[in-house]
Amino acid sequence: MTATRVPLNFLGMPFGLAGLSECWLTMAGYGRAPQAPGEVLLAVSALVWLTVLGGYLRYVLSDPPALVRDLTDPIAGPFASLAVITPMLLAAEGLYPLAPGAGRVLLDVFLTLTVLLGAWFTGQWIYRPVKLDDFHPGYYLPTVAGGLIASYGAAEVGQQGLAEVMFGLGAVCWLVLGSIILGRLLFRPLPPGPLLPTLAIEVAPAAVASVAYFALGGDHVDTVIAFLGGYGLLMALAQLRLLPAYVRLPFMPGTWAFTFSWAAVATVAIHWLNDTAPAGHRTYEYTVLAAISALVGGIATRTLVAIARRQLLPKPVPAATAAPTALRTATGPETR
Repeated sequence: MTATRVPLNFLGMPFGLAGLSECWLTMAGYGRAPQAPGEVLLAVSALVWLTVLGGYLRYVLSDPPALVRDLTDPIAGPFASLAVITPMLLAAEGLYPLAPGAGRVLLDVFLTLTVLLGAWFTGQWIYRPVKLDDFHPGYYLPTVAGGLIASYGAAEVGQQGLAEVMFGLGAVCWLVLGSIILGRLLFRPLPPGPLLPTLAIEVAPAAVASVAYFALGGDHVDTVIAFLGGYGLLMALAQLRLLPAYVRLPFMPGTWAFTFSWAAVATVAIHWLNDTAPAGHRTYEYTVLAAISALVGGIATRTLVAIARRQLLPKPVPAATAAPTALRTATGPETR
């Protein structure tokens, strides 16, 4: 008997929680907030990651071909990389401060897996070319997010050389994939409803690159950070024009795409405010932290409601209707 399908984009849940923990830990590092909320969020993120990954492994063990189907799925496949990306944040921020040796080893293990999986996806996209309309911002995850978060994690655990290599991997992949993805979004119709939340990922590359660069080069605004900030500001403001599309969306697991993306922006904003110290910067920092906490907390609360109503997991799809509903089952159900 096949276990209940767990869509790969469910892995965005622990990823978003880990992103929020980084905001709180950044504030704690500046002495603006207690350390405990960030640490609790890391622990919750780890628990959710284990739960989602355990559910997914149970599903693929009951249906072994499902793993290959998911990894080669042009819509859902890239989200699989979050299974190995999120633990890098957990290792660098959660385990390393408590057990440096174990944290460094765990980071290196998942960093290696991230590079290998990113290389596999790159080869797969070359070997079996992806239709342009199937491209969505989730394609940043395996190599752009993977490389830049690996860079941040390596810098945090004192592996400077490795961090620089991973920054190069993520940054160059951003230049290449960013051109393709933005071109697709500019010249083709909007992605279908279940994939619209992935448009929020457009704000993430510049923000994650900034966080990684802060870890690499010291916590100060320089020419590189200003360069990244300019593009990041453009992408963040561009999201305002997308609000009409976003407000019409029902809740779905894909809504978690908003969480890590905006948490990364919030973290960079806190760095900028602290480092440039404009008038009233402390008030602005707390406003940013409150806003991102409300966003992630609201999505988490709505997720718990969906779990209570048994609406979170997709319903089994009869074989006769599987093809027309492939996108819905790949990305999870929509709920009101």
